[in-house]
Amino acid sequence: MSQQYRHKETSVFLLNYHLIFCPKRRRPVLKGAVKERLEDIIHAVAKDIDAEVLALEVMPDHVHLFVSAVPQMAPNRVVGRFKGASSRILRQEFPHLLKLPSLWTRSAFISTAGNVSSGTIQKYIEAQSKR
Repeated sequence: MSQQYRHKETSVFLLNYHLIFCPKRRRPVLKGAVKERLEDIIHAVAKDIDAEVLALEVMPDHVHLFVSAVPQMAPNRVVGRFKGASSRILRQEFPHLLKLPSLWTRSAFISTAGNVSSGTIQKYIEAQSKR
């Protein structure tokens, strides 16, 4: 897990976000091939927006994502990029997801984390699949 300060041209930062988002109507559609593809998409989007995935757990009815982002992108835009790209790609590749009016709900949980609580959040996310 990266807890080192990151450096850009004009800034030094450590911005970690704990994100949670759910499929529309909290349907348990994030399993099997959909889950695997979603994980790939999240890692690809993170690379595209210069973010770093610190922990990821895809549950059948929600996603926990712990990500280190750049200060040039607001937290709501970070979530929007993950949800937007994944919705578009997953609904193209898995036609059964078109039965939902949209893949994701409009809401999301966003929490910031510094050095002190980052380990706690990561352990929490990793423990989700063991329930």
